[in-house]
This record gives sequence, structure tokens and C-alpha cells, in this order.
Amino acid sequence: MDPNDKAVLIYATYPNPEMAEVEGRALVEARLAACVNILPGMVSIYRWEGAVERTGECVMIIKTRATFADAAITAAKARHPYTTPAFVILPVEGGSADYLNWIVASTTGGSR
Repeated sequence: MDPNDKAVLIYATYPNPEMAEVEGRALVEARLAACVNILPGMVSIYRWEGAVERTGECVMIIKTRATFADAAITAAKARHPYTTPAFVILPVEGGSADYLNWIVASTTGGSR
């Protein structure tokens, strides 16, 4: 398999599930993601501008392939409300072949 066709997960955070759902749907409709999972109810504790902050957020896991990961991040980041949004690409080292093939088949980067 071409390394660019390998499945990857993109970990992202959003201020609320509604905003994540709008972006997740846009990524799936654009075929930049095969699927997104939105996990509400997360608490983040982090340092920002010299202070320790605590904020309620949600996690979005974007399932795509390596070749479209940067485009998916660029699209999501363009509409993200955070100054420095979290987008981290995580390689998938294995899993169900049928599922991984479905991710590849479901992502075409906008082409049908």
C-alpha cells in the first residue's frame, strides 16, 4: 500500500460539540474524512498567555488517510475559533483491513 493511502487519525479539540459537528460534517461531505467522532464533555487544563486555564471542550477524531490529512487540517483550521487550535496527526499502525480499506475508499479529497 502506498504510504499516502494509509489511514491516519487527526485529534482536534473544539469549544463545543455543535461547532465540531458543523466542521465534521463539512469534512465528510468534502470527502476529506471518512468519519468523525465527537466526544463531548472534556475538561482541558493548559497554560495560555502566562496563566493556567481550565476550559470545557470536546474532542473530534477525524478518520482520513495520510494524503488528505493536511488538507483536512487546513479546511478545519480556516473556520476554527481558536487562535492556536489543536490538530495532531496520529498514524494508524494496524487494524481491521476491511475498516481501513473503507477509510481509503471513502476519502477522495473532493473528487468522486
